[in-house]
This record gives sequence, structure tokens and C-alpha cells, in this order.
Amino acid sequence: MSFEVGQKVAGKVTGITHFGAFVSLPDNKTGLIHISEISDSYIKDINTVLTVGQEVEVKVLTIAADGKISLSLRQASEQTQAKPETASRPKPAFNKDGDRKFNKQPQSDNAPRFNKGKDAPARPTFSSNQNTPVKKEGDFDSLMSGFLKDSEDRLSSLRRNTEGKRGGRGGRRS
Repeated sequence: MSFEVGQKVAGKVTGITHFGAFVSLPDNKTGLIHISEISDSYIKDINTVLTVGQEVEVKVLTIAADGKISLSLRQASEQTQAKPETASRPKPAFNKDGDRKFNKQPQSDNAPRFNKGKDAPARPTFSSNQNTPVKKEGDFDSLMSGFLKDSEDRLSSLRRNTEGKRGGRGGRRS
């Protein structure tokens, strides 16, 4: 009996190792089910799922040039169980022009929301309107002076925070 990739074959577990299980197939052939191909869930010990001598139905994944046959118990059982068709992703909404609609609002009330709590690290924000409000109708000189003041404040805080972090083996400077 020759095997083809994708074919389902009945076999018997002949050996169990930490990386998978060996299965005896018809015509005195042997294949390996890798531990990742035994079940959909995490398996710490294969002996909890399979035992030596157990009859299994497996799917042939690959047949190497040297005759090694790779098998899957997981994929064989997935095909036998008829799964209802599920939509993996909702289809994007389009407006009347055929462009996608991008909503900035969450679609449902139980959507995850990210907000800073007490334990969130404080990160400096560098927006010019936070420290010094600049008038929109100001002339170039007032805009430039506001920018220079903000820039100097940022640079001095950076120097203050990185002053002691330079150097190699020596201690911190104070």
C-alpha cells in the first residue's frame, strides 16, 4: 500500500517519546506523530493522551525522500468532526463611494478600553500647548520665542535625567 500526502490511515502506537509517538502503519511502515500534531491543546506528557498499543487514525502530512513519514492525529480528527462554517473576520463596512468606513468609536460596550491607572508609568508629553499656551494669531517672533522656551525646558530636563547615566564602571555623579 502506497501512502499519499493528505490520506487518512489507521495505525497502532508502537512507541512514545518526549517529542512524539511512533505509529505502525500497514505494509510494515512506521510514521511519527510530532507532539504538536497530537492535540489542539498543550500537552505536557504524551502518555496522558496516547498509550502503546492504542489504535489511532492519522493523516499523512509529508513523506520525505528517505522514507520518513510525518503524521498528524490532530488534523485527522479535525476533518472527521464536521465543523460549522465560522467567519474568521467580520467583513469591513464600506460607504456609498466604495471606501472603507473607519470608526474611532468601539463597536461594542465590551470592547477593551485602555486607560492609565495609578500603576501606569508616567511618561513626559512634549506638546507645545501643554506648558505655554501660544496664541494662534501671534506673529512669528512670539511663536519662535515660545518654541525656544519649550525647547530649552525639554533639553534641560533631558540633561538632568541623563546626567548620572553616562560612564562605565564609575559610580553615579551627583
